[in-house]
Amino acid sequence: MDKIIVYLDDSAYAQQRMPATGAAPTHWVLVACAPRMTHRISKWVSHSARENWRAKWADKLFDQVVPPLRARGDAVTPVLARGPLPELTRLLMAEHGTARVIDVRRPKAPEGSGPGPAPGALFGLGALLLAALD
Repeated sequence: MDKIIVYLDDSAYAQQRMPATGAAPTHWVLVACAPRMTHRISKWVSHSARENWRAKWADKLFDQVVPPLRARGDAVTPVLARGPLPELTRLLMAEHGTARVIDVRRPKAPEGSGPGPAPGALFGLGALLLAALD
């Protein structure tokens, strides 16, 4: 049985990019990588509340990704990432033997490079509106 470790954070994006397997059954180890929270969130949300949110988020992700894989006859092991991925990868590879590792997480655009106006454009528009009101 082929074993594949897959890191994912968005079900639609992951399903488009997950490799098609042959006739042999595959064992998928799906690792949910929850969105990062800012370090300042600890002021407003307790650690247990953050962990509960992370678990609910992962359950929702797995509910969308796991059924199609099981329908093909593949085995699925869902895992929620709670720490650095290199350490988790070493643990999973030791536990499951040789496995391919695939990262199908949605790429994150660097700040300021995403679609939409540049920060200065918003300031320019505001200045233009204030000038029109005078």
